[in-house]
Amino acid sequence: MGLTPEDFATSAAPRDVVRRQYLASAAGDLEALRATMAPDVEWTEMAGFPLAGTYRTPEGVTSNVMEILGRDWADWTAHDDSYVVDGENVVVLARYTATNKATGKAMNVRVAHHFVVRGGLIVRFAQFVDTAKVAEASRAD
Repeated sequence: MGLTPEDFATSAAPRDVVRRQYLASAAGDLEALRATMAPDVEWTEMAGFPLAGTYRTPEGVTSNVMEILGRDWADWTAHDDSYVVDGENVVVLARYTATNKATGKAMNVRVAHHFVVRGGLIVRFAQFVDTAKVAEASRAD
């Protein structure tokens, strides 16, 4: 028996919270995306990634990560393929697809995301990605 859309929208289960985050991101709904994060969220983009660093607060995450990705990349999408859940820990094996607006180069790269969800909100995020592939699509020949 699956969740109804109404149940999914309010579920505090870690997997459901993370899935809502991906759906909001794909839809470009920054308000819904921020609603999945704790006020003191700690969001880390991997060293070597164009937006490398740790961002805090939902507004800090969306303005320093999602808005910049939308500015620099066409059709940036994180495809959440597989979930591994252990209590409050959710690891998602995914892919990024996008086209760099400056170079016109397409990218399709594997990524792993580690989320920690407490009380129905994302409190921590860490990204693991092949940064060389992202840099390659960003670099003009």
